[in-house]
Amino acid sequence: MFKKILVPTDGSELAARAAVTAAWLAKNQRAQVVGLYVIDPFPYIGIGDASSVGLQAYLSEARSLAEKALDAVDRVCAAQGVEFAGDTIERNVVHEGILETTEAEGCDLIVMGSHGRQGWKALVLGSVAQNVLTHAKVPVLIVKS
Repeated sequence: MFKKILVPTDGSELAARAAVTAAWLAKNQRAQVVGLYVIDPFPYIGIGDASSVGLQAYLSEARSLAEKALDAVDRVCAAQGVEFAGDTIERNVVHEGILETTEAEGCDLIVMGSHGRQGWKALVLGSVAQNVLTHAKVPVLIVKS
């Protein structure tokens, strides 16, 4: 039924649980898992050498975190014998990056974690998962905390 499953990750324990669920589903569906890490662009606030040094340090750290998070998803997939491909992108709005990647990669399912915030916390903090659910053109499986 599913051929390509997108797993957005931020390296958290919740994202790791979503990866386990996605790998299990992929194994049973003979599907591929596509891991995605979205880097928030550097908050550019000025010009000059200090900004370029800050940008390089920021991107280096962000890429390192992305690599670790995607490696964790890769290990989970390898343990299940599931094909994995990882991708890192930069977007100001995380859910838009997830939706764009879903379409670009031809994914037919998104499996992601959600903290399940409700009430004022959801309003104040927002929810990437809620925005993905609202705007996705493919099914979304939410793994809750």
